[in-house]
Amino acid sequence: MDYNEALDWLMSQTPLFQNTGSKAYKEGLENTYLIDEHIGHPHKRYPTIHIAGTNGKGSVAHTLAAILQASGLRTGLYTSPHLIDFRERIKIDGTPVSKEFVVKFIENNRIFLESLSPSFFEVTTAMAFSWFANQEVDVAVIETGLGGRLDCTNIITPILSIITNIGYDHMQLLGDTLSKIAAEKAGIMKPHIPVVIGEQCIETAGVFREKALQVDAPIIFAQDNCKIISHKKINPSLIVYETVNYPGLKSCLAGYCQLNNANTLLTAIEILAKSGIRITEQDIRKGFSDVCRMTGFAGRWQTLSESPLTICDTGHNSHGFRYIAQQLTEMSLAPNFGTLRMVFGMAGDKDISHVLEIIPGNAVYYFTQASVKRAFDSQKLRSEAIAAGLHGEAFSTVKEAYDMALSDSCPNDLIFVGGSTFVVADLLSSMKMAPSN
Repeated sequence: MDYNEALDWLMSQTPLFQNTGSKAYKEGLENTYLIDEHIGHPHKRYPTIHIAGTNGKGSVAHTLAAILQASGLRTGLYTSPHLIDFRERIKIDGTPVSKEFVVKFIENNRIFLESLSPSFFEVTTAMAFSWFANQEVDVAVIETGLGGRLDCTNIITPILSIITNIGYDHMQLLGDTLSKIAAEKAGIMKPHIPVVIGEQCIETAGVFREKALQVDAPIIFAQDNCKIISHKKINPSLIVYETVNYPGLKSCLAGYCQLNNANTLLTAIEILAKSGIRITEQDIRKGFSDVCRMTGFAGRWQTLSESPLTICDTGHNSHGFRYIAQQLTEMSLAPNFGTLRMVFGMAGDKDISHVLEIIPGNAVYYFTQASVKRAFDSQKLRSEAIAAGLHGEAFSTVKEAYDMALSDSCPNDLIFVGGSTFVVADLLSSMKMAPSN
């Protein structure tokens, strides 16, 4: 078996959520515990940090991993989904898991795994935990895949839990109210393990407090003691925070949503420092400013071109897109601004009508669909968008839509590509922005 054959087995034998959506979701942790026992409980061989949330968990996970890496710790990072290469999901100090290990893990465990008919995420999680143990990491940052309580990453006992925020997403699986979704995310809380809540509202704060009380977990609400005094956006790839402890803190993640993520991180760092992990101011500054380079983080308010300015972002639900819409609208009001051009597509199981109400009405749209089964048909998207007062044409591929937007553009225009993680993935793949080996 070579690497491509191993990937083919993964994609064909185990249902992949990013392709099939809820059909790939397996409720319960029975398979996870059986697989974990079979491979020798590797996650118990290193400390972990567990991160859940509707949006922002990827940004928080990558930045925290960069900070820990800067501090000299050999740092594992497990996130999802991937944009181009499967190995993006499993990294140590920014380097993806080796192709050889992926092949070896499948070969060694294939017969056992086939007897369980596991999900793609169950197999991938076990692979990540095993790789981190194999490489003797000092710490691993683990992002949940979906939810929390029944997510297969939830077998770990971390030194810190983080819940970034709660919004409406995956409601068919997690619940149709913010309080129900919060209850699922709160399932990552463990007895006596501190938990940082990045953002809360009336519907979720009580849920978090009740769960923390049940498991006797110290709970810290980052919003209640904001570390950020002010912030200034320098350019699309640089924002500077004035904070209580770190004046002029530069971050390469400059999307508007990152303000809350930054405050969540600064709160989490304080808790980690109290647990005995040594993190210096220099480590924090390096992690914030160099997270994309250090971890290979991509697709979050990422600048792809300067002329015309082209930005992509993986925001894919109404909770995340409200920040994107605000930022794009404000940018379009700048003097001498040309035309806002939106290469836009969504997954069919998202709150499409709500997002169409939020996104800028002054843009020219290039409606498209990603190359996954979950993608919403571009012609249907255009029809719904026109009914919502938007205007544009439909294209069958992301590359076709982007090429047309680029052809139509003047130097002072802004092209935005997004609406779905998979739209961004298709664009980056077409531009051959693959991670290094």
